[in-house]
Amino acid sequence: MSAMFAALDPKFTWYLSRASGLVTWTLCAAAILWGLVLSSRLIRRRGLPAWLLDLHRYLGTLALVFCAIHLSSLVADSYVHFGWREIMIPMASAWRPGAVAWGVVAMYLLIAVQLTSALRSRLPKRAWHAIHLSSFLLFGAGSVHGVRAGTDWTNRVVQYGAVSVIGLVVFATAVRLTFRPRATSPTRPVPLGAAQGVAR
Repeated sequence: MSAMFAALDPKFTWYLSRASGLVTWTLCAAAILWGLVLSSRLIRRRGLPAWLLDLHRYLGTLALVFCAIHLSSLVADSYVHFGWREIMIPMASAWRPGAVAWGVVAMYLLIAVQLTSALRSRLPKRAWHAIHLSSFLLFGAGSVHGVRAGTDWTNRVVQYGAVSVIGLVVFATAVRLTFRPRATSPTRPVPLGAAQGVAR
């Protein structure tokens, strides 16, 4: 595979790994933001097209696809010489082991979130919800990985874009925690005497 990519451009896999990494992080952020919008009921879900309701899941699935592209292009690239062991085991990489480890953790969290989302109907609600909340840990780990390992962080456009996206996620999370949807109050039992009075 690396020979095929090298025939196109010696740096093709390096560019592909950088681009797919940025896209993966952006898709994770978009999935979190849309999930927060839906769960906080900032918009009316009734009447929305089905694809908009499922957009949260689709974004997460796309993030997983681009994550696979990111990892595959790193293995195919000859600049840093990553192997599957280095990208699957935290601290196994000789190149910036701490920075790469954050990415490995983010990858496993992404897999866990998407896998449990697919199996949601078969899992206890509390277990699914606890794992789904790790999306925030995933986003944090991915952000640290991008800052410490990403070679594009010196680009002003990437810096301003990342800060803006992180700010949006923090703001949306604060709104979600502040304006929680009100739980439906249980129906109050009718007093026995009142019920008898109505029956009469």
